[in-house]
Amino acid sequence: MKIGVVALQGAVTEHLTALSELGAEAIPVKEANQLRELDGLVLPGGESTAIRRLMDAAQLREPLQLFSREKPVFGTCAGLILLAKEVIGEEAHIGTMNVVVERNSFGRQIDSFITDVTVQERKIPAVFIRAPHIQSVGNNVEVLATVGDRIVLARDGHLLGCAFHPELTEDRYIFELFLEMVKKSASARLASHENVL
Repeated sequence: MKIGVVALQGAVTEHLTALSELGAEAIPVKEANQLRELDGLVLPGGESTAIRRLMDAAQLREPLQLFSREKPVFGTCAGLILLAKEVIGEEAHIGTMNVVVERNSFGRQIDSFITDVTVQERKIPAVFIRAPHIQSVGNNVEVLATVGDRIVLARDGHLLGCAFHPELTEDRYIFELFLEMVKKSASARLASHENVL
């Protein structure tokens, strides 16, 4: 599997490492033409406003919208904000995941913390740094994890959005979950192509 990591700003290296450890071919992505060869894509955490500006400068916004309508995308922290259909107090950017997100809802950098979250009956460590949360989800969006009453992990078909930083721990369960989504999506596309033929 070829998985791209948008490499404009943020925790790019950590995501590339996590994906490589699980056997994926992890590719840093800086240009739209690189998207054609990918099976899936990660939008890493960082500073969402800065990433937005860099994406626009690289003319990546529209290609990423098109990609995310067809193939799996995993957004972590700032990546979740970029994917969200609605962001409270600002304009959506890629806007293809049917969730409403609130930025910095867990506080500032000084309020960062680590806690355990339960994902599909498995407890994993979660690092929250100036983290957003998902305030509400649309129809058919599956809530996968919460902290208190705040949604911090959700799946919208082939899109996965995460408020915390799974790349900053040694637990790779969230990445395994995403790679499973990529495999299913590739199989479905292949079956659809064979039916056309």
